[in-house]
Amino acid sequence: MTGITTYLLIAQIVVAAALIAVVTMQVRGGGLGGIFGQPESVYRTRRGVEKSLFQFTIGLTILFVILCVWVVWIQK
Repeated sequence: MTGITTYLLIAQIVVAAALIAVVTMQVRGGGLGGIFGQPESVYRTRRGVEKSLFQFTIGLTILFVILCVWVVWIQK
């Protein structure tokens, strides 16, 4: 394993942990109520911190996928 691969794998672990933390912060207490059509299931716009967390999640996901593809490409 080369030096760059080690750094990329460490970066993958850090990004994965951050992604897990951000997704966990987004989860609401909807539970099984969404299945039965509670009012919370109605579409609404994200605002403020919720919108920032959502965009940060998208960014982390893209970064994670790029890191995964890069690691696979380097190891070939």
